[in-house]
Amino acid sequence: MSDQLSKVFAALADPTRRDMVARLSVTDATVNELAEPYEVSLQAVSKHLKVLEDSGLVSRTRDAQRRPVHLEDNVFDLMTKWIERYQQQAEQRYQRLDAVLTQMDADVSANTAPESVGHADPGTTSASGSATSTQQQSSKGA
Repeated sequence: MSDQLSKVFAALADPTRRDMVARLSVTDATVNELAEPYEVSLQAVSKHLKVLEDSGLVSRTRDAQRRPVHLEDNVFDLMTKWIERYQQQAEQRYQRLDAVLTQMDADVSANTAPESVGHADPGTTSASGSATSTQQQSSKGA
């Protein structure tokens, strides 16, 4: 997993890290502040932050005694470009599918004859004079 995009998606695979990213999108926070809602140790939170840091999603700065964690939003630009590329490809596929389905509907409509043509009533004879299956079944039973 050498490229940054893979690291970012791997980091965001964990729900706790996604929640931390969501909270950091509002404001910077310290490790203690990030750890508050979780029932895990500070060490576990630090490990989560290390993964986020290694992926480039967050950075830590020094502000006197505080070491706030900051969300690096430029990484989201990388993710957005990647997602948009595949979104465009998917939209093009859907447009081609819509065109095929529209053509299929047009073909079915063009080949559909009125209801009265080609439908014989059960029990009537066909053009060659043979009885339909309903009449044949009745004569076998008699």
